[in-house]
Amino acid sequence: MISNLSTLIERAKENPPKGVVVAAAEDVAVLGAIKKAVEEGVVYPILVGNKSEIEKVANSIQFDLSNIEIINNDDNDSLHSAEIAIEQIHKGKASILMKGNIATGTLLKAVLNKEKGLRKSKILSHVAFFESPYYHKLLCVTDVAMNISPSLEDKVHILNNAVEACHKIGIDRPKVAVVAAVETVNPKMKATIEAAELTEMNKNGVITGCVVDGPLAIDNAVSKDAAALKDITGEVAGDCDIILAPYIEAGNMFYKALNFLGGASVAAIIMGATVPIVLTSRADSTQSKFMSIALAASMK
Repeated sequence: MISNLSTLIERAKENPPKGVVVAAAEDVAVLGAIKKAVEEGVVYPILVGNKSEIEKVANSIQFDLSNIEIINNDDNDSLHSAEIAIEQIHKGKASILMKGNIATGTLLKAVLNKEKGLRKSKILSHVAFFESPYYHKLLCVTDVAMNISPSLEDKVHILNNAVEACHKIGIDRPKVAVVAAVETVNPKMKATIEAAELTEMNKNGVITGCVVDGPLAIDNAVSKDAAALKDITGEVAGDCDIILAPYIEAGNMFYKALNFLGGASVAAIIMGATVPIVLTSRADSTQSKFMSIALAASMK
C-alpha cells in the first residue's frame, strides 16, 4: 500500500535519474517543476524549444541551465518541437515525455504519428494518483481528460492502462471500482451495465492483474461504512485503488472536486504510449507538475 505521493519521490531516487524531454520548454510552471525534479535528483532534462526564451524563463526562476541540454527550435512551430522531443526518446536519450508550452492536441498529434510517434496501446488515457486527507492510501482515478465517451472495449484499455501504472509503482494487485450513480445494474443506465460486464471479464480472466467490482457508487467504493450500510461486500468495496469513471464528465468533475474542494494532492500522467507522458493542465500547480514528473520517474 502506498499512502502518500512523497513515496513516489523515494521510489524514483532508488534508481539513477531518468531522462525527461520537454516539448516546447519555454514555460515558467513547467521549468519550475523540472528545476525541483533536478534538485531532488530524480531526472535529467532535455529541453526542446526556443533557446533564448527558455533561458529567459529559467533566469526568472533562478534555474541554472549550464549543465542541461537545450535543443534549439526557434521557428515557433510547437509541432516541430514535439517531433524533436519524440526523436530523443527514439534515440534512447530520454524515457519520459513532458508537455511544455504546447497545445495538448498538437503534442498528441506527434505522439500518435504512425511512423514516428510513440503509439503502443490502442487507447491513450489519463491516469491520476491522489493523496487525500480523507482516504487511507493513494487513489487512482481514470479517465478524466482523454476519452470522452468510451465504449466497453475502450474501457478495457483504459482499465488496463491504469492497472499497468499501478504495477509500475509497486501496487501489484490493484482493486478496481467501476463506478456509476448507483451500485445495482439498471437497464436504463449504460454505465451500470458496462460495469457489470467489466466485472465479469475480470472473473473470466479476460482482464487480469487486478480485481474488479462494479457497479459501485463512489461512497461504496471508498468507504467501508457506506458499503456495510448497503450490505456490499468484497475486496474492492471501501478499499479501492482505482476508480474507473464511466465517461469524461463524471471523471473530470470528480478529479477537480478532489483538487479544489477535497484538499487532495495529485500526480498524473498519460499511459498507453511507449513511455509515460507528463501532460498536466495549465491550472495544475508547480508542485503537481513536479509530482507528476516524480510519478513517471518512479515507474519501473
